[in-house]
Amino acid sequence: MDHYIDIHLLPDPEFPVGLLMNALFGKLHRALVQLDSSTIGVSFPRARNGAAGLGDCLRLHGSLVALNDLLTLPWLTGMRDHMRLNEVMPVPSTTQHTKVRRVQVDSNSERLRRRAMKRHGLTEAQARERIPDSAEKRLRLPYLQLRSQSTGQPFLLFIEQGPLQQEPSVGTFNTYGLSQGATVPVF
Repeated sequence: MDHYIDIHLLPDPEFPVGLLMNALFGKLHRALVQLDSSTIGVSFPRARNGAAGLGDCLRLHGSLVALNDLLTLPWLTGMRDHMRLNEVMPVPSTTQHTKVRRVQVDSNSERLRRRAMKRHGLTEAQARERIPDSAEKRLRLPYLQLRSQSTGQPFLLFIEQGPLQQEPSVGTFNTYGLSQGATVPVF
């Protein structure tokens, strides 16, 4: 995590920044799958706590070699008119760290009921009694709207940038650039 790249989305009257970030992030995910990378992390330096979106900047974190390997792929095709890509830069020495992770909750009581009926042989009435509408959980985190490559179904990827830490935590990143344990620098 000694280098980074900032990708700034440019204002566009036809495409809101959230739509552009969804497209950019989907392309990044496919590139990370292609690289089979577990060493590149992401952060959203312009995201604000309590704000709806993730801002207009996607920061990629990794080693110089890992980031250059990513840049050799044509994953930014179609996005070049909508973004400004900074060169790979070393991370400033005075930094703090944070975990950027995916957060999931059971948010659909109907789906939970169908699952309970299938797994436990419940009737619809029993499932409705066991799992009331109030069992639904809602998140107030920023998210990306993506499409599953395996099922084609749209889904929301809720992102939490955790509290600042003085020391980094080492670990791996998934193909979304997120980690439950590893940190990325904040500056």
